[in-house]
Formats: sequence, C-alpha cells, structure tokens
Amino acid sequence: MGSLEGGVAVVVKTTEVVAAVLPVTEHRLAMSNLDLLLPPLDVGIFFCYDDGGKNNEVMMSMVKKGLGQALVCFPVLAGEVVQNSEGEPEMLCNNRGVDFVEAFADVELRELDLYNPDESVDAKFVPIKKHGVISIQVTEMRHGGVVIGCSFDHRVADAHSINKFLLAWADMTRSNYSRADNSIEPLLSPDESLINKFIPSYRRSLIVPREPGRHDPAIDNMYMLIKDIASNAAEGPPSCHLQSRIYQISAEQIKLLQAQSGLKRTKFESFSALLWKLLAQAAKEDKKRCKLGIVVNGRNCLSKSASMDNYFGNVLSVPYGDASVGELKSLPLSEIANLVHACVESAVTEEHFRGLVDWVENHRPQPAMCRIYSCLPSDTEEVAVVVSSGQRFPVSKMDFGWGRPSFGSYHFPWGGTTGYVMPMPSATDDGDWIVYMHLFQRHLDFVEKEAPHIFRPFVY
Repeated sequence: MGSLEGGVAVVVKTTEVVAAVLPVTEHRLAMSNLDLLLPPLDVGIFFCYDDGGKNNEVMMSMVKKGLGQALVCFPVLAGEVVQNSEGEPEMLCNNRGVDFVEAFADVELRELDLYNPDESVDAKFVPIKKHGVISIQVTEMRHGGVVIGCSFDHRVADAHSINKFLLAWADMTRSNYSRADNSIEPLLSPDESLINKFIPSYRRSLIVPREPGRHDPAIDNMYMLIKDIASNAAEGPPSCHLQSRIYQISAEQIKLLQAQSGLKRTKFESFSALLWKLLAQAAKEDKKRCKLGIVVNGRNCLSKSASMDNYFGNVLSVPYGDASVGELKSLPLSEIANLVHACVESAVTEEHFRGLVDWVENHRPQPAMCRIYSCLPSDTEEVAVVVSSGQRFPVSKMDFGWGRPSFGSYHFPWGGTTGYVMPMPSATDDGDWIVYMHLFQRHLDFVEKEAPHIFRPFVY
C-alpha cells in the first residue's frame, strides 16, 4: 500500500504516570565519567505491529502492567535527572514514574510514510519527553495496528542498556498475558524468574578513574570541553538543517559490499566505508575534509564478566577518521574499509576506555563531549557523520504477547550539524538492514542518486 501524503493526526486519549509496582527506597545514583560525556539529548525508538490484539483495553492494561513490573528492575528509568553540589547530573531514584500516553491515529500502519520519519513519526508516534528519564506512547491504529514509541535521556543509558529494558518490558508483558488469561487484573508483582533474568548492574565501581590517572594523547583529539565549542563556531550555525530518512538495504547488497571491501572487514565496516566515500563524492572541492566517527561499545574491553554485559549506563567511545574529499574519492572501497577498521581498532582496548575515564576525571566538573559532534560545515569541512551499529537491536524479540513487530527503528534527530546513521537488522530476520540516516538534504539526495540499488527508501 502506498504512503500517506501530508501529516498524520494523532489524538491523545489519556496520559498517566506508570511507576514501579514495588516500593523503591529513594536514593541517588552517581553518573559514571562515561555518562558525563553525553549532553542532555533524548533518543527515540519505535516499533510497529500489524495486530495489537483484538481487545485494546486488555492490551493497554497488560502493557502498563508489564512496564510497572520492568521498572522494578530498572528503577533509574522511573526516576529523574538532578544536579549534584558540583552542578553535574546524577540520578534521583524516587519512583517518580514514566509518562505513559495512550493515543489513536485513524490511519493504517501501511499508510505511514516511514521513509520520512521527521514528518510521520517525530512527536507523533515517538513522544517528546517532558519529564523524567523516559516517556512512552502506545498508539492504536486503524484496523488493529499498534505503534509503541519511546524517548529516553541518553545521559542515563546507551542503546545496549535500553535494549535490556525493552526486552524485560516485552517479556514481562507477554508473561502477564499467559498468567492472566487475557483478563484485566490489578497490577501484579513481576515473575521472580524474570527479575533474575533481567536485573541490571549499577556498579559504578566497574568504571572508576585510576590513581594516578593517565590517558593516551589521542584522546585529547577525540574529546573536548563544551566551553571550547564557542571558539570553534565563530561563523555560527549553518542556515540549513539535517533531515531524517529510513532506508532498507538487502542482505544481498550487504554481502556484496563486504566482498568489495575485503572479507576481513565486517559488514558494518564495509557499510561505513561506502557511506564515507559517497559523502566525499557529494563534495565539489577536493581539499575539504570528511570526518567519520564510529560508536564503540566498550563493555567487552573493560571486562569479560557477565556483570559488565549487564552494566546499565553509557560505555561508549567515538573515535573518528578524518580524510580529504580528494583522498576518499581516489581510494578503492577496500582501502577506505581499512581506514574504518583502523579507526575502530584505536578504541577497542581496555586502556583506551580506562584512559577516557581518567581524561574526564581530570577535567571535572567541566562538561565535555565527543569532538566530532562539534563539527560545522565550512570552507574546509564538508561533512561529519557518526555511525552507530544497531546490529544488536532486539527488533524481532520485542513481542508483547501479540507477535513480533513488523518494523522497528531508532529515531534520533539530535539537532546538531553532525550527521547520525544507525543500521540495524530488519524485523523480518531475513538479513536485510533498516538504516536510519540523519544528514543534510543534499547528502541524502546524492546517496540515493548514486546508489539507489543499495539505499532503497523504506516502504511498508
């Protein structure tokens, strides 16, 4: 079915606050040094279901019940971000609860133009977070479809952590269906076995600075103090702004890209290399620079234990490569993939992450951020983009009791001038990728024109 032209009217039916179903002793939880590298940005996620169940009242009841149970394991998500005496953010775990919106859209899922999420999804199916750490909206569609959207504070959690919460929420909701026999009941305590399955680790001792601290000088080139951004932005922000698009890339094209990049390179590295080259080819001046950042999850670097895998918070670094437009145009894809690989390898060590923790400690309480996020298009800079791997995004496992979703994606129009790209597996589990891209319009247009067989606009 074709896309719906124009805007989509979404009517809010009710708004309430869902708290953890068991009492929470109010306490404060410090953010780690790696959390402190994140500015106050909200990240969106949404899942589409062709059939949310025949009884919408039961469906909403079970989803809220499962949410209240999941928050028992994830109390930080039911709390608030406050400031400590140094002016730094920290978590107040007070069980304030999560803003939960029930809504209705008088359209079918297959009429949504998900290729243009800024128009069809943003602030419609993915809520704008106004309070707390995470906001959730469940929207009923015409003829039984359902969209579940979330917005969460990136300072509190990275995608790895939020994925754990989403799986817990889905599993607990699905368990309620089987226990309650589709009847509406008061909120129940969560199944103890599910609590043990999903309980995260909040051990900040896993990420503490060393004494004495030390770091590789390369980190000074990767990160910067926010107060220094003003000196780099004397020209002011550009008049144009970034646009979001969602594409589907076939499994066949992904394998072909990897073959062209060399089989020693991962599919993610091969994709990133292609994107970097295309962005350079879009430029008219060979002397300009193109920067490509790669989001690296440091959990395996810091510890091989299960406690680190379950660690809740941010464990990320963003190394980046910097090359001239002319160089990227002339290099074959395999050599650009080697540059991407070298960029990743520079950060996938324990020493890198320990050094990054020490670097933050050395500058506290001055807030800092990834340097690549401060880039602005200029006479010397063509574009900067950050690519984050969503290959562990649990799209196909997000079954709340009425089947797995037919589509899922992140939505992160973060508001800066650095692009953001997130490839993730298709909900169909057929090897295809869904790719969320947030770039300047001219770069999106060029990518589609030069590689239409790879970047296919997503159509339901």
